[in-house]
Amino acid sequence: MSSRRVLKGAFYLLCIAAVIAALIYSPLFTFQQLVVRGNVHLDEAELCEIARIQYGQRLFELKTDVMTTNLLHDLRIESAVVRRQLPNKIEMDIVERIPVATVACDYGYLDFDRQGKVIASYRSLKGADIPIITGVKLRDLYIGDDNNNARVGKVIMFLAKIDPADIGQISEVNITVPTAVVAYTKTALPIRLGDLERIPEKAGLTQDFLQDQKTTRHTVEFVDFSYDAPFIKLADKTTTEGK
Repeated sequence: MSSRRVLKGAFYLLCIAAVIAALIYSPLFTFQQLVVRGNVHLDEAELCEIARIQYGQRLFELKTDVMTTNLLHDLRIESAVVRRQLPNKIEMDIVERIPVATVACDYGYLDFDRQGKVIASYRSLKGADIPIITGVKLRDLYIGDDNNNARVGKVIMFLAKIDPADIGQISEVNITVPTAVVAYTKTALPIRLGDLERIPEKAGLTQDFLQDQKTTRHTVEFVDFSYDAPFIKLADKTTTEGK
């Protein structure tokens, strides 16, 4: 009697295994759709190539950890989360690296992302889409390397907190004097930042100022965020604003 139960149990297990195998290898559970969120420059075809996946592969053979690792090996991707979604979908949440600053180096110029990683290099200065950090020249840094200059690092931290839609309004951040760092807008308006302490506060003030410049009718000579109380010098008068 016990042997019959064993055989019966084994038969049921085989049946269940056969059903599971049939489902896994069924065309129903093959990769047919990619849903991507957060991508800006990379399209679906490029992301499939980077993740090393192809439409038509069996969904359960695609390992999310392997796909994530493949994506993060691409310098253009800052972070990635990959999920399988039954019956035939792969979902990706992508954060692309965003250049926030250009710095001169011993062989040309480097672009840094908000994490301080070199994501591009070139011999001649390109268009002014992002601020250039002046007053310093870096050496022995190449694509994929991390910034190793403390002053540049603080400026990158500052710029990383500015909205990407507004960062293009800043043309330069001069760090020649570490205690008197000055940012300049594209209209050459000075934003005095001082010693780059209280970075989140000064970045917030700068962000608000850049937004205000889009609608204000006043002509500003300079702003000074190096003190606790923001200081704005208008063309015809001086005002002090509280935090």
